Amino acid sequence: MLKNTLKYISLLLVFLMMSCAKRGSITGGLKDTLAPVLRSSTPENFSTNFKGDEIILTFDEYIKLKNLNKQLIISPPMKHEPLILPTTVSKYISIKIKDTLQPNTTYSMNFGQSIADNNEGNAINQFKYVFSTGPYIDSLSVSGIIKDSYDKYVDNFVSVMLYEVNDQYRDSVVYKDFPRYITNTLDSLRTFKLENLKAGKYLLVAMKDKSGNNKYNPKDDKIGFIKHPITVPNDTIFELELFKETLPLKTFKPIQASGNRLYLPYDGKQNFKVLKPKITLKNHTETLETIVTQFPKKDSLQVWYKPIKTDSLSLEVNAENYDKKFSFKIKDLKKDTLNIKAVQSGILNFRERFTLESETPLVKFDKSKISLVNKDSVAVNYTTEYDEFEQKLYFDFKKEPLEKYRITLMPGALTDFYEKSNDTLSYKLTTKEVEDYGNFVLNLQNVKRFPIIVEITNKKGDKVIASEYSEGNTKIEFNLLEPEAFTVRVIYDDNKNKIYDTGSFLNKTYAEEVFYFQKEVDVRANWDVDQAIDLSIPFSPEVEKRDDKKKLKEAEKKRKAF
Repeated sequence: MLKNTLKYISLLLVFLMMSCAKRGSITGGLKDTLAPVLRSSTPENFSTNFKGDEIILTFDEYIKLKNLNKQLIISPPMKHEPLILPTTVSKYISIKIKDTLQPNTTYSMNFGQSIADNNEGNAINQFKYVFSTGPYIDSLSVSGIIKDSYDKYVDNFVSVMLYEVNDQYRDSVVYKDFPRYITNTLDSLRTFKLENLKAGKYLLVAMKDKSGNNKYNPKDDKIGFIKHPITVPNDTIFELELFKETLPLKTFKPIQASGNRLYLPYDGKQNFKVLKPKITLKNHTETLETIVTQFPKKDSLQVWYKPIKTDSLSLEVNAENYDKKFSFKIKDLKKDTLNIKAVQSGILNFRERFTLESETPLVKFDKSKISLVNKDSVAVNYTTEYDEFEQKLYFDFKKEPLEKYRITLMPGALTDFYEKSNDTLSYKLTTKEVEDYGNFVLNLQNVKRFPIIVEITNKKGDKVIASEYSEGNTKIEFNLLEPEAFTVRVIYDDNKNKIYDTGSFLNKTYAEEVFYFQKEVDVRANWDVDQAIDLSIPFSPEVEKRDDKKKLKEAEKKRKAF
């Protein structure tokens, strides 16, 4: 009996030891998806007659601050930003005010998405702390939409500002002073709402403020505005279009690039083909022969001159309402030489002109030393056009499908500004089948006015594929296009100069109106696309995103079915 009892006790002890040694898995429950909750604030949120210099916010869990410098918007802006602590994980936030607060003013601190729980990163959406230095909280608001006047998509983090229009108001306020009220679209919104406003008359401005100093710098920033002051209260949904101003012409001291060329830096994206400034280069009183061209992809002109033995030169720039003179030293540097290269290599598309680029400006063309033949060595008629400002020579001729061409330039066909001529140059080109391309016909509806510039661009809208100018025609054809998904852009050319013109804040002019078609147009090989486009329906990124999601769902459905 005792023996059996001892046996049972031993088995029981072994079982208990095994149970203790057995590992279990901890599920941890459901994932936390809830944002932190404000437990208390001192002073209370929406307090009036605020007199202190510190605010304490206490939350129900440990929180951390993310991208506070971008997300926190204080309205009205403070000259000295408050000190917000701690920067480490904590259950509270201390806001120490270092500025002198304005009397009888409602202040709003919008933390955006910057306050999040420590574990899962769940952010409080648009958390606001509001207080007033006066006896009541201002409760009026202004709302609207942000667009870009030229680009398809608007920038993120656009500031929207109100400046008081009173006896002290001047247009220079946007360059020098802080706004009375401010908000920001942050990183996902096209809409804005300025809240806790006082009744009054204001200038409404939107700004892509690159420096983040709440002041307008035309060199770097985009701006949008309503021409006339608005009154608050106001239930209008305002639309602000951002544009980048073309700065007034400003040139800087020339830089010697070689023994026969200068760089002339300038401010802004000037269109010198339209502006046509007069540039005069002198050796003491002698005016030197020059050619002025664009330095590719840089805000600089190239001033070409014949080599000269001298210690210094002077340069004058004259344009409408602009005169500038420079004097500078000259060194004996290596000189630029003639070098020709082809833009296209191999395949030449039907819509292209064969193009040669020259490193030095060309001045003479001997067509008798240029030949263009097909694969049967039959001469092909052609015309040429030289763009001196861009230093490009274009060849235009009728291209046949599946044909081979050879362009030969014998010595002396091209002569540059320095009387140097080319060696023998030969280029082989091939065309494809007509069926390798697609045709695109636009039928424009509800055009507000003419003339218009109709462009098809790549998907982003930053590269123009083809362009047509219309003074009344609503049927626009783009034939023999390389297969691609295109964006359609229409510019209302109100000043009839055949280019897009931006606006001016000081002159209170808006940029020329631009329309984007809502959908991409997919032109495929051997396809004819006939597309009706209603210019009364504005482009909406939200609709495009919804359409993109629909396309993805349809593609996924087809993939699963396959």
